[in-house]
Amino acid sequence: MLGPVTTGRPSRARSHRRPRSRIIGLLVALVALAVVVGVALVVVPLLRPAGPRPLFQMPVACGETWQLSTYPGHDDYDVDLFPTEGETWGRPVLASYAGTVTVAGVNGSVGGRNPENPEGPRGRGGGYWVKIDHGGKWETQYLHLLEPPSVRVGQRVAQGEQIGRLGSTGNSGAPHLHYEQRRGWEKVETHFDGEPSGITTDEREQILKRASNNCPPA
Repeated sequence: MLGPVTTGRPSRARSHRRPRSRIIGLLVALVALAVVVGVALVVVPLLRPAGPRPLFQMPVACGETWQLSTYPGHDDYDVDLFPTEGETWGRPVLASYAGTVTVAGVNGSVGGRNPENPEGPRGRGGGYWVKIDHGGKWETQYLHLLEPPSVRVGQRVAQGEQIGRLGSTGNSGAPHLHYEQRRGWEKVETHFDGEPSGITTDEREQILKRASNNCPPA
């Protein structure tokens, strides 16, 4: 009995299937490589330690004395700043250190509180706000500004440059500046002119006074 007869030529179906399977395998490998590289580009910078703390200054005008405060439920390390004299609404808010603006817009909603209607409806969240990247995984945040920030995303700002004006937008009961310093994902105690602010826990009310050294270069 005769067995299967062959001609010695590969079938047309096989000759098409093999190159196609190789191409698909190559595409899968390239996609996997791209995913690995993309993940590495995101994860590796996050794993690097933060750089040295910048010499942050208070985000208000040189020589002015301001009240630094917090209260139960405010969240650890959050600082509320109020001027100790003069008009509160519209006071200049300054960059604590040189950096690049990464956020300049609205956090939550604005609400309706302003100098003409100080008891207007509250908004939600931080209202008009700014976030600045200072390099080395250090950031500062400035919330409850009176109006849209005077800076834009991607803008490079110098220490002491005005980024907005003090207000009471968002979830705010009175005009003030809510301020934070962050190291990577972590919120930390604010330091001004190389010294800790003393505002740490929100387990109790804290009220301190401090003069700003956010002064133009001599």
